[in-house]
Amino acid sequence: MNWYRNIACVAFVVASGMVVAAATKGAPGAEPAAAATATEVKIDNFTFAPGTITVPQGTTVNWTNRDDIPHTVVAEDKTTFKSKALDTDDKFSYTFDKPGTYSYFCSLHPKMTAKVIVQ
Repeated sequence: MNWYRNIACVAFVVASGMVVAAATKGAPGAEPAAAATATEVKIDNFTFAPGTITVPQGTTVNWTNRDDIPHTVVAEDKTTFKSKALDTDDKFSYTFDKPGTYSYFCSLHPKMTAKVIVQ
């Protein structure tokens, strides 16, 4: 009769493992909800760094002026986004809700250019 009890115990352990595995597995095809993301761009030494970034749709980009003179962040079309003059350590943020390529520049120093690619 011991062999019967041993087989029953093994069957219970195996079945319990299957139940636990089934309980912890997500629904078929379910993916975790995408979290909002943020990306940093540093303004320093008359440059935007990085100069080109690629981000998913819905990302907020945060620019911080680390230079000792003011700069702006202005979309090439001058309407999509436009910061005020940012003094040292000032920040500007914009959330990119639509896919596309967004070129931008500093209106005080027009040779300062960069772009955000939104996928």
